[in-house]
Amino acid sequence: MRLKINKSTLQGEIRIPASKSHTIRAVALAGIAEGKSVLENPLFSADTISCIKGIQEFGAEVVQGDTLVIKGTGGLPKPACKKIDAGNSGTSLRILTGLAALADFPVMFDGDSSIRQRPMTPLLTALENLGATIRSADGRCPFTIRGPIRGGKTTVDGISSQFLTSLLLACPLCTRDTEIIVENLHEKPYVEMTLDWLKKLSISFEQNGLDWFRIPGGQKYLAFERSIPADFSSATFAACAAAITGSEILIKGLDFSDHQGDKEIFTFLGDMGAQIKHVREGVILKGGNLRGIDIDMNNTPDALPAFAVAGCFAEGTTRLLNVAQARFKECDRISAITTELTKMGGKLEELRDGLVIHQSVLKGCELHGYHDHRMVMALSVAGMMAEGDTIVDTAESIRITYPGYLEDMKAIGARMEMADN
Repeated sequence: MRLKINKSTLQGEIRIPASKSHTIRAVALAGIAEGKSVLENPLFSADTISCIKGIQEFGAEVVQGDTLVIKGTGGLPKPACKKIDAGNSGTSLRILTGLAALADFPVMFDGDSSIRQRPMTPLLTALENLGATIRSADGRCPFTIRGPIRGGKTTVDGISSQFLTSLLLACPLCTRDTEIIVENLHEKPYVEMTLDWLKKLSISFEQNGLDWFRIPGGQKYLAFERSIPADFSSATFAACAAAITGSEILIKGLDFSDHQGDKEIFTFLGDMGAQIKHVREGVILKGGNLRGIDIDMNNTPDALPAFAVAGCFAEGTTRLLNVAQARFKECDRISAITTELTKMGGKLEELRDGLVIHQSVLKGCELHGYHDHRMVMALSVAGMMAEGDTIVDTAESIRITYPGYLEDMKAIGARMEMADN
């Protein structure tokens, strides 16, 4: 599908949907816990549904309504589990791979064409060190993993924080203690989020910063109830749209005490010149007169496409730095956003680990969304300040994390419509 966007001014309020990262962690943990867990305000999107289907393959029972009620397997996948289709969800793929490695039978993993390009070697190698057997042609999907991992000592490359998260969630269920040495860790707030889940579920572990962990074996997850917080990653697009269009909006539902790394985007926008005001109902953001700054995006890689757009409308030069992992998402987002914004007249330069963006005048044109939800939404933000029609293909990918994006943005004034072709 194609999304058509025209120049817009925004006003009013928008409520941000639940966090994808939290929902997937909650679903996976409920799926292997003992008893029935209740998840309130979960995100129902393509990525989270992939995780729900995955734990159902594990043998968990799921009742889906406004809430999710999940009866877990009590610690291990069931032998009937043969194949997990992760769809487009890298988070589900990595987390479920670690949990599948607890079983003493083979489980095959696969996904869509994007997932088949996502690297898995660091996690698969770490699990092999703990006793898993892997069959894989190139360290990507499709692959087959067979456990059981029993514990021991392993090292993991943290180029994606999801590799470490997978180990942290799986290793408490090993029969022996596990020592994890972490190298090259990126996206640290996502690891803090994982550790917060372990603490809330009374899982014991020792740590030295985020570089070393010892996890006692023989633990178990018990059923829990939790309301899923709103998603700062999804809030990025409305926030950047208001900032570049000089609009004022109220963004509702965000919890700034949460560990989500993308809450930093409000600091970034404030430093660029947007006015940020915290009120009881949420955050009021008023844009206009942005200035270019240097931003270390290591903790906020998902925000790179939207901030590349913001940089085009900021006086001077904006540099997005230390975010090499953005090349290993649903697409190479550094290259992709450079290509598409350049088509619109943007002045961008690629770095190995980021971007340099110069103030630009953008014109609408036909753009490729790379089947990447964050690329499509970021380009839709660009279209709100571009002259003429902006049309982005593969727009159905928005459903991966933010199914209500079109309706929510139109409700605050965005001029955009979906078309079949």
